[in-house]
Amino acid sequence: MNKHVFLAVDIGATSGRAMAATLEGGDFRMEEIHRFSNNMLLLHDKYYWDIFHLYRAVRESLRICVKKGIKPDSIGIDTWGVDFGYIGEDGTILGLPRSYRDPYTSGAAEEFSCLMPSEEVYSKTGIQFMDFNSLFQLFRAKKCNSSLLKAAKKILFTPDLLAYMLTGKMVCEYTIASTSQLLNPVAKEFDRTLFEAAGISPGLMAPLTMPGTVIGLLADETAKETGIGKIPVIAVAGHDTASAIVAVPATVPEFAYLSSGTWSLMGIETEEPIITGASFANNFTNEGGIEGTTRFLKNITGMWLLEQCRKEWEREGKSYTYGQLTAMAAQASNFASIVNPDDASFTCPASMPEAIAAYCIGTGQAAPLTDAEYVFCIFNSLAHRYKEMIALLDGMASFKIKKLHIIGGGSQNKFLNQLVADTVRLEVIAGPSEATATGNCLIQAKAAGLVADRWEIRKLVISFFQPETYYPKNI
Repeated sequence: MNKHVFLAVDIGATSGRAMAATLEGGDFRMEEIHRFSNNMLLLHDKYYWDIFHLYRAVRESLRICVKKGIKPDSIGIDTWGVDFGYIGEDGTILGLPRSYRDPYTSGAAEEFSCLMPSEEVYSKTGIQFMDFNSLFQLFRAKKCNSSLLKAAKKILFTPDLLAYMLTGKMVCEYTIASTSQLLNPVAKEFDRTLFEAAGISPGLMAPLTMPGTVIGLLADETAKETGIGKIPVIAVAGHDTASAIVAVPATVPEFAYLSSGTWSLMGIETEEPIITGASFANNFTNEGGIEGTTRFLKNITGMWLLEQCRKEWEREGKSYTYGQLTAMAAQASNFASIVNPDDASFTCPASMPEAIAAYCIGTGQAAPLTDAEYVFCIFNSLAHRYKEMIALLDGMASFKIKKLHIIGGGSQNKFLNQLVADTVRLEVIAGPSEATATGNCLIQAKAAGLVADRWEIRKLVISFFQPETYYPKNI
């Protein structure tokens, strides 16, 4: 295999980065090119994303590539879901995209249910209900008589908006569109009745594009000003989780995945969406994946509890490394109390340790007495929460789950990986930790004709990263 370089731009809700992946023979190397902030702007009591800052950051990433002598074969962009920008009739970007964190959509899902029952919305989309979903953002924009919505000819989701700024071409990538609660995952097209109920035109949407499609070449001014030349921009799996799932090093389809970080996403990959009474009752979501697959998943609170405890301990003068935290957890492994990490009391408490202690006492359990007991309580509670989700997934899937793959930053926690394996009674495969950027780059490799499908991508991931396996003990 000849040398190929792919540039992945991976942007989260607080920061972004550009990663260059070099694929050469049996070797795969990733290098961080540029890291940049992504801060919301508060202006006149409204929260926005500074899309022009992100655009400049992407262009700066291209300039750095040139300085380093790196010439990417292509570029792919992935971001968080649901948010979008408005495009005018003459192609002008109208204002700044509103942030999903803006409380202007609070209560919108319940209000919309008066126009169309929630059960009907779910039957059409299979998407979990969150007030900030694109459907409800547009619904509120219409109700607020938004001048931007009035003037808009098209809307573009965040990765597609950045691609438009780079190329001048408008597309609507399938995986990012699937987060909107406007898409029917069975027909794989937008549902007109949802637009009509919200009072908006389906014509606002650009043509749906599947991952691995060339959007276009860099615009002349960008190619010239950065010095990078006319290289193609690829519609990768634009939703960051969709790109991450591509890099799950699975060898069989009967697997579950856990994208582990501050927040965790646990689910399965299916050929068809799962839209049932049970999936609606348990608020599971059906989001788009590569090659027309469905990511059937549940959002779970992840390391949030530990991160908040750690911040409070630091204010008290106790700074623990993650290595120290896992060692502390091992020392306190006899502590038996368990909390539900998704309980509302842990959303944003004044003191996370106090909230954990209160939950334990309120449920008739002993409260942690030491920092080590708090750490083990959190890890053990996460493992048991994952076990509950595996049981729900097993009950709704058309197959029996054989393995659990943990990807993302949390996959590096060896103690928790073993604890999860022991608790869920499944073989746990950990890694890669850089799953999103890896998946982004390898979808570009697929677009270049270097790999045939997602299973060939996963074989490469196994050979490149050699993930670590944890087996359940005491079985």
